[in-house]
Amino acid sequence: MPTLSKQEPIRVGVVGISRGLSHAGQLENVGMQLVALCDSQEDALARAGKSLNVPTYTDYEAFLTHDMDAVVLANFFHQHAPFAIRALQAGKHVMSEITACKTMAEAVELVTAVEESGMIYMIAENYVYFAYVQEMRRLYRAGDVGEMQFGEGEYMSPFSAESWNRLSPGLNHWRNYMPATHYVTHALGPIMFITDTTPTSVNAQSIPNFASDEEKLHVRRSDKASVRICRMNNGAVVSLNGHWLRGHGIWYRVHGTRGLMENLRELGRQDRIRVVHEEWDMRDGDVPEKIYAPEFPMLGKLAATAGHRGGDLFTNYYFAEAIRENRQPWLDVHRGVTMSMVEIQGWRSCLTNGAPVEIPDLRDKNTRKSYENDHWSPYPEDQGPGQPPPSIEGNVEPSAERIEAAREIWRQTGYKTDYGLH
Repeated sequence: MPTLSKQEPIRVGVVGISRGLSHAGQLENVGMQLVALCDSQEDALARAGKSLNVPTYTDYEAFLTHDMDAVVLANFFHQHAPFAIRALQAGKHVMSEITACKTMAEAVELVTAVEESGMIYMIAENYVYFAYVQEMRRLYRAGDVGEMQFGEGEYMSPFSAESWNRLSPGLNHWRNYMPATHYVTHALGPIMFITDTTPTSVNAQSIPNFASDEEKLHVRRSDKASVRICRMNNGAVVSLNGHWLRGHGIWYRVHGTRGLMENLRELGRQDRIRVVHEEWDMRDGDVPEKIYAPEFPMLGKLAATAGHRGGDLFTNYYFAEAIRENRQPWLDVHRGVTMSMVEIQGWRSCLTNGAPVEIPDLRDKNTRKSYENDHWSPYPEDQGPGQPPPSIEGNVEPSAERIEAAREIWRQTGYKTDYGLH
């Protein structure tokens, strides 16, 4: 594989012009160059291509023939692995939005494709690069709180029914089927990044939609939220909470053998860190409590203007750095599929009332054999015998009232299909 010079721009094609344009806007800041766009929305794609002065493709295979070094995947949440595998096979480096894979079989196939291609793969979990998460990693590695014994990661993002329907057009839109254990990386990724630990098993419970919920006029078939309890490879336990309960917020906590650190729960102050030491266990330089707002360790001015609290800059920065140095990034394929397997195996746990389920280490090729034919998936295109429902309440069909409320929103937004009818 040829090595790029520090001065030579890395030529990047972006798939998905909704979320993908956020990545496109950061490329120049980190020595990369947008050279092509790909999407199935022809009108919007043409406008984006004209605005950014780059060629456009509606056919992914044709897109992969474009002269470029790397691909950024910002297509649908549950469709990343097949696109990543084809790009790797075509000799392109890949940065994939979350999640890395929707099934255990895809996890095995993706890991194998990265190994066989020799290309760089990165999962674009941008929450690990918040200023306060990077600071918590620095503190942890310096030993300020000792080794993690218990951790918490929480990502709550509630929506009104109208907002949900706008975001998820069509009864068969993937978001309407996404189990409550999925989309875990915003909660789990920062804990893994701070502590350099990895989940080895998960127990999970799902919280259903309650009949009294004021947001009931959406057509989501999945549950409201879940709690996932992970045993980590150092023996610690981590609780991961999310997603759509009232009380928007992002929160991380690490209880270590020497102290506690967390970001604040207070609205408007969640970027501040609280570090606590017991008075009977302090060392030189320790104080009982310290609260402060950390700065980015580098690229602060650029990060301050980037999306997701600077995370969109740093994912692209570290992707470019990995390509130039020809080494896999910290957010490599193994961490990517591990976070994704917590989603998949967590849903298995929910459907067995919280029984523990293994998170396998796919670095072991013998372990991969146990999962290479595991295509268990709740998404509508995979429905059939032996496949799981999207809710602990089963395959819940939206009422006529809910469907009509959703259709009205879709008509307003110009969604032009049969409105998701089977």
